[in-house]
Amino acid sequence: MRQMARRSFVAGAAGVVAGVVSTVTLAGDAFAGPSRPTGAPEQSRHRHVVRRELRGMWVATVANLDWPSAPGLTAAAQKAELIAYLDEAVDRRLNTVVLQVRPTADALWPSPYEPWAQYLTGVQGKDPGWDPLGTAVREAHRRGLELHAWFNPYRVANHTDPSRLAATHPARLHPDWVLPYGGKLYYNPGLPEVRSFVQDAMLDAVRRYDIDAVHWDDYFYPYPVAGQVFDDDATYRKYGAGFPDKAAWRRDNTDKLVRETAERIKKIKKNVQFGISPFGVWRNASTDPLGSDTKAGVQTYDDLYADTRGWIRKGWIDYICPQIYWNIGFAAADYAKLLSWWSEVVRGTEVDLFVGEALYKAGDPAQPAAWQDPAELSRHIDLAARYDQVRGHVYFSGKDVVRDRIGAMDRVVGDHYRSRVRPPR
Repeated sequence: MRQMARRSFVAGAAGVVAGVVSTVTLAGDAFAGPSRPTGAPEQSRHRHVVRRELRGMWVATVANLDWPSAPGLTAAAQKAELIAYLDEAVDRRLNTVVLQVRPTADALWPSPYEPWAQYLTGVQGKDPGWDPLGTAVREAHRRGLELHAWFNPYRVANHTDPSRLAATHPARLHPDWVLPYGGKLYYNPGLPEVRSFVQDAMLDAVRRYDIDAVHWDDYFYPYPVAGQVFDDDATYRKYGAGFPDKAAWRRDNTDKLVRETAERIKKIKKNVQFGISPFGVWRNASTDPLGSDTKAGVQTYDDLYADTRGWIRKGWIDYICPQIYWNIGFAAADYAKLLSWWSEVVRGTEVDLFVGEALYKAGDPAQPAAWQDPAELSRHIDLAARYDQVRGHVYFSGKDVVRDRIGAMDRVVGDHYRSRVRPPR
C-alpha cells in the first residue's frame, strides 16, 4: 500500500473526445497529448499517448463523511484537510474533484439563501471564517483539476425536528414547504415555489464562482421506506390535474426541476456543465423492456420518480454518472450488464457517460468475495475501455481514495492512470 507520509490527514478524513490536445504543463505535471482509439495500448516514447477521460473522486461533507473530518476544526485545519484531498487527486493522476457544497439545504459558501452548513463549525448558520467553495475552486484550478460543485436539491435535514435548524433557515420560515419522511426532512418537490427556491439557492454558486459543473447525486424524491408515506396528497390535489396518477405527476415535478435548472445554468454561464449521478438502475427489464437485465430492488423511474434515461434522450444534461456500485457478475445487478446498458442509452446523444465506482466496497469484509480482490476495480476500467461511450470514472469517496484499504485504487492508478490527462470537453 502506498504511503501518505509526505501529507497529513486528521484522523477520519482520511469515451473519447475527437481532436488533438497539445501537451500542457499545469501544476508541474504534463497532460498527455493526442487522443488514441479506444482499446489501443498506451505508447511511450517521449510521453504517454492516452485518450481524454474524466478521472474523479467525490468528497462528501454530509455528516462529515469525508471532509471536514469533524465539525468545529479551525479554519486553518479545515483548509489544510481540503488541500490534502486536492493534492491526493493530483498524486493519483485524477483530474476532477466533486465536492459536496449543499449537503442539507445549507451552504459551504456565504449564501444569501441558506445558512452555513453545520458540518463546518458544528452549528448551522455559524460563519466558519473562510470560504470553502471559493478556496476549493481556486486551489483545484491551480492544480489543473476541475471542481464540480455537488448539490442535493431537496434534503433538508437528517432528522425531523425543525427547531434544530438555524432560526433563519428557509424550512423554518416556510414550514409548509417541508415534509418528514423516513426520519428526515425534505422539501416538497411538488410545490412550484420550492422548485424555484432550490434552483435559486444552487445557482447562486454558479454566478459567484468559476465552478466547472453543477453536480447532483441520486436523491430526488426520497428512497422508499417500508411502512411510511411521503404525504404530498394535498399538493397532488392542488397541482396534479391532468396526470393519470400521482407517480406521473411526481416524475413531471422532477423533470421540471432538471429541465429548468439546465436552462438556467446555460443562461448564466454556457461553459458550466450539468451532470447527474443517479442510482445505477433506471428500470428492470421485467418492468420495462427498455430497462436493464437486472433485478434491482429500487428503480429510479418508479421509486425516486426520476426518469434518468429520459433526461439523456432529451439532451437536458451534459453528463450522466450512474452509480454502478456492484461487482462484475453480481446476480441482481451485474456491473458488466449495466455498463453495456448505459452505453447504449447515451449512444447517439451528446451526453457524456462517466461511471460511478464503489471504491468504498473494496476490502469491506461485509461485501461479496469479488470486493476482497484488489483487482476488481481495475477490471471495471478494462471493461469500460471496450465502450467508446464511457468517458471516465468517479470514485466514492475521498477518504477511501486516501486510505485505499486493500490497494484497489493503487491498482487502478498503476494499471490505467500512468500520466495525467484532461477531462473530455
